[in-house]
Amino acid sequence: MSQKAVFIDRDGVINNDEGHYYIYKVKDFKLNKGIIEGLKLLQNAGYKLFVITNQGGVAKGKYTEDDVEMVHGHFLQLMFDNDIRITDIYYCPHHDSVELCDCRKPQPGMIIQAIEEHQIDKTQSYLIGDSERDIEAGNAAGLKQCFLIDKNSSIMPVCQTIIKQ
Repeated sequence: MSQKAVFIDRDGVINNDEGHYYIYKVKDFKLNKGIIEGLKLLQNAGYKLFVITNQGGVAKGKYTEDDVEMVHGHFLQLMFDNDIRITDIYYCPHHDSVELCDCRKPQPGMIIQAIEEHQIDKTQSYLIGDSERDIEAGNAAGLKQCFLIDKNSSIMPVCQTIIKQ
């Protein structure tokens, strides 16, 4: 049975990335306003929740995959503490300046992988991002609709729109 899902970009959507080009330390990971309420709204409406994030600082040697995993572990604990279940987190450790891949947004590789691994119905699924590359990836994966929000703003208005569709 296919499930509906929402794919959410991390830096600038889930967490505030103001003043940081890369977020790879737990102390710098601060949730954006409305993220808990927005994710709960989507979860309660039956959507599986996925995080899709480029982490090119790994390929550039700025931080390690262990650093990424540490931040994601912290995020998942915050979600668990708020009764939110993130189905999965996909991240691309590559960067165009170092190596080409099919997972780095705007390529749809991470989204397609999630769709296949979790039996997601892309015709009932959405993406929330803060950059054109997020939107391009969602469109290339064939999602129903992709929403571009202002960086570090609340996702609540978009979440309310999604659950009304």
